[in-house]
Amino acid sequence: MDKPNLKKNDKLELSINDLSYEGKGVAKVDDFTLFVDNALPGETVNAVITKVGKSYGFAKALDIIKKSPDRVEDIDNVYVQTGIAPLSHLSYAQQLKFKQHQIEVNYQKAHLDIKVNDTLGMDDPFHYRNKAQVPVRQIDGKLTTGFYRRHSHDLIPMEDFLIQDPKIDAEIIRVRDILRKYKVRGFDEENHKGQIRTIMVRRAYYTGEMMVVLVSRVRDISHYKDITNEIMANEDVKSLYLNINEKKTNVILGNEMMLLAGSPYIDDELLGHAYRISPRSFYQVNPIQTQKLYQLAIDKADLKGNETVVDAYSGIGTIGLSLADKVKKVTGIEVVEDAVKDASQNADINDITNADFLVGKTENVLNDWAKDKRKVDLLMVDPPRKGLAQSLIDSINNIKPKKIVYVSCNPATLTRDLKALSDTYEIKETTPVDMFPMTNHIESVTALTRK
Repeated sequence: MDKPNLKKNDKLELSINDLSYEGKGVAKVDDFTLFVDNALPGETVNAVITKVGKSYGFAKALDIIKKSPDRVEDIDNVYVQTGIAPLSHLSYAQQLKFKQHQIEVNYQKAHLDIKVNDTLGMDDPFHYRNKAQVPVRQIDGKLTTGFYRRHSHDLIPMEDFLIQDPKIDAEIIRVRDILRKYKVRGFDEENHKGQIRTIMVRRAYYTGEMMVVLVSRVRDISHYKDITNEIMANEDVKSLYLNINEKKTNVILGNEMMLLAGSPYIDDELLGHAYRISPRSFYQVNPIQTQKLYQLAIDKADLKGNETVVDAYSGIGTIGLSLADKVKKVTGIEVVEDAVKDASQNADINDITNADFLVGKTENVLNDWAKDKRKVDLLMVDPPRKGLAQSLIDSINNIKPKKIVYVSCNPATLTRDLKALSDTYEIKETTPVDMFPMTNHIESVTALTRK
């Protein structure tokens, strides 16, 4: 069918029949798909076209003629506009169903007969993030913190970020006001001038310790000693860093990290183990749900106590160390050298002697082990969004682990990888875990048993 005669800025009435994986409403004009911001299934909206492509287009709802009973109205629309909480206009019960449904749709398209369980949600799906990276700009002559409008670099000034730990929000305001007091300038992105680009704050959930990182375009900040003293006056702040990022880039952290005061790390706990977190450590941002996610992964592994385990993409060792007391041996493998150092240190802190951590690619290690006739009973994988490399799937077919537990953050690549492994592994079910309430991100746990 020919594309309907639609162009940018056209206004029209649309009936919304679905939600896309990004959480946008889906409408059809003839057979042409439009993705509509701030629209929910079952709604009729007046909308304006914002972009028309060859096979689909985009629109945004101007007003709602017929509302969904699942629409939430008492949360400020700014959280949808900035993309901080793109699903905050949808009831939480429906968010959980949406995440379950997204995985089901992917499996159906791939002809995979795998049951998708109900999503494990939170009692309180707000104020959960233990890490914030808040952009800083110079607005009306003042250093200002906030967040970008979606698909732009227009900063909307904000103080309450809805999904962040409230103590982090308060600390960002406090640091902002200290920087203002000493006339430090916010970053001017257009002209690549100014000083502070980002304020990053991490807060350990169990210990309450905080780390502050000031990301600056320049090394020299006037009054930096006074600023350091005032930031460290909050007894919860255990660590203060200056990060230098001189480049014209969207990457937040630069290469150079200088400790201005306090400890080089903060301490936290997870499933009864202690962890040291440094500025660049990968550490899950939702501490309550992380425990559910890892406990589920351990339960799905159905451990007997004599297993040899490989923890791929092991990061600072959180999954591998969480199950070390339930198995014979854990080997964590990670390409980031600093993370491997952190993981080894975390093993020492917890007196865990049956776990070691290697720098490298999991596929290379598995292929070497296969040549030496070494066995892997359980392979734990928690890959980035791009999923498993084909070379890793090939190495799995080489070494033939009895069981795989796949922790995924992307239903599309999860589906692709399960399809590739489904000839040799039995896969019964997937359980989604809501690690990022109010957003469209979906984590899940799936167990695979060798046929």
